[in-house]
Amino acid sequence: SPIDTSHGISPQNGAVPGEQGKQEKSVKRGNWGNQIEFVLTSVGYAVGLGNVWRFPYLCYRNGGGAFMFPYFIMLVFCGIPLFFMELSFGQFASQGCLGVWRVSPMFKGVGYGMMVVSTYIGIYYNVVICIAFYYFFVSMTHVLPWTYCSNPWNTPDCVGVLDGNLSSRAALNITQLLNTTQKRTSPSEEYWRRYVLNLSDDIGNLGEVRLPLLGCLGVSWVVVFLCLIKGVKSSGKVVYFTATFPYVVLTILFVRGITLEGAVTGIMYYLTPQWDKILNAKVWGDAASQIFYSLGCAWGGLITMASYNKFNNNCYRDSIIISITNCATSVYAGFVIFSILGFMANHLGVDVSKVADHGPGLAFVAYPEALTLLPISPLWSVLFFFMLILLGLGTQFCLLETLVTAIVDEVGNEWIIRKKTFVTLGVAVAGFLLGVPLTTQAGIYWLLLMDNYAASFSLVVISCIMCVAIMYIYGHRNYFKDIEMMLGFPPPLFFQICWRFISPAIIFFILVFTVIQYRPISYNDYVYPTWAISIGFLMALSSVICIPIYAIYKVCRSEGDTLLERLKNATKASKDWGPALPEHRSGRYAPVFSPSTESHLEVQPLQPEKGQNEAAAASPVQGSNGSAHSQDSRL
Repeated sequence: SPIDTSHGISPQNGAVPGEQGKQEKSVKRGNWGNQIEFVLTSVGYAVGLGNVWRFPYLCYRNGGGAFMFPYFIMLVFCGIPLFFMELSFGQFASQGCLGVWRVSPMFKGVGYGMMVVSTYIGIYYNVVICIAFYYFFVSMTHVLPWTYCSNPWNTPDCVGVLDGNLSSRAALNITQLLNTTQKRTSPSEEYWRRYVLNLSDDIGNLGEVRLPLLGCLGVSWVVVFLCLIKGVKSSGKVVYFTATFPYVVLTILFVRGITLEGAVTGIMYYLTPQWDKILNAKVWGDAASQIFYSLGCAWGGLITMASYNKFNNNCYRDSIIISITNCATSVYAGFVIFSILGFMANHLGVDVSKVADHGPGLAFVAYPEALTLLPISPLWSVLFFFMLILLGLGTQFCLLETLVTAIVDEVGNEWIIRKKTFVTLGVAVAGFLLGVPLTTQAGIYWLLLMDNYAASFSLVVISCIMCVAIMYIYGHRNYFKDIEMMLGFPPPLFFQICWRFISPAIIFFILVFTVIQYRPISYNDYVYPTWAISIGFLMALSSVICIPIYAIYKVCRSEGDTLLERLKNATKASKDWGPALPEHRSGRYAPVFSPSTESHLEVQPLQPEKGQNEAAAASPVQGSNGSAHSQDSRL
């Protein structure tokens, strides 16, 4: 096979005889073209729809500026440390979220849990992207379809901001004004609920599939597949655009927003703290899950993205840059959203809290309505939804790549590495089919159910167990040495303390608080039935249950006469744990070769056209793990 020399030899190696053999592995698995690609991909992964769709809404629900306090505490003591841990973990082993658990094979269930979480999120995330695509397409008109109340789907309660009858209504007496305000629905809300979703009355009443949404779901999966067709090689190029352009749009909308009348009121509402809410555990739970959700901790994506890095890349620097960029974007997006909510509240003469819809409706109801007030509104609408699409795609790329990388690394033979594109296609088709129920008339109920249960607190459990496994089972001293070997310096003291004590403790307390403060989910006035909430809990459980099941399986399969011996063997790092490329395996990872194996390893890749039998004999040496020890482990 021709060897791609453009990426293979990392600058620190220098070319030595036998270099081609060493280089072969990373070429086969793929690497980022350069460091900027990794940082942009991770920023695109961390900065997702949640920053626009979820953060301002959580902030608004949880006491405005008071929410910033738990949010930044969680970021510093939990978000950044976990982010750094996952990046360093994936980069050290150059493996996806399953392969890294050679560090302690009993905990591989954590990797499976991450895959399950990524699957759930990948299914419903693309449905949100598809709704954004739908709005993007329908915005290409002279007049936005949700501008006026004169459409077939509107009700008599509909009052548009542009209908011009508000000034006359101001003359009416106060009671009538209050009555109409309470009943008021905006044209954009009716467009969303009665036309786009054609919402059914119950989660069990699926109704028909909304064909325009189904079409858009197809489009979004095709786009994701095409961007990932060559793995990180192709997605690394796409992120130059998808990760940077949203900031251009945000800035345009921000400048437009703050120049509007009433914008200051909205921003004050966003920033004025309601301190009484800070004692509510739900606020802290929301802060924590937003940090997890937003940074993508415990989804497996960070481990996967970092696994394509060069071994000596400074992931400590990267983790701080990416985490802070992500949280700054959330806060910035809040200004963009609230300046416009303030303007609308001012226009309608109500309090800001009356204007916004909870949930994703914020992005598809409040914002589109505000856009109708701007001159050349279709242009702003196209821009805004294009930004939502790009934000969503950045995250969706990584979710899909996580699943594909885990499958390919796990099977790990030559054949599947060559056929990686087909694996990607298979996962994309499955994701599309599983997303179809979310495009029915009850789809939004299911979407919110998945959002609330499948990907909230199972993440917390997964990352808690990951902390414990690495710090206490594998051993913090070993891990700190690994990082020192990789970066050239041990992790700073603050991170050592966070990883060992603070982050796991915070995670555990959040878990306890959530159990105490639990409230069933609702959507606007609709309260979910018990069976639906049970399904939600089963989804949350399905990812966590992988951990004990795999642990029990592993202990049963381990050698040893007593349970304790089996436990020791099941948690002990496997022989092929460590840096993937032979030239990085120094110190306690240094391979112990017999001379014959040594020469075999050096010569074989230089003559790729050798006979079938030699290739077969050699394949374990440079299998997907790329580890020098894979021979012993297969015997």
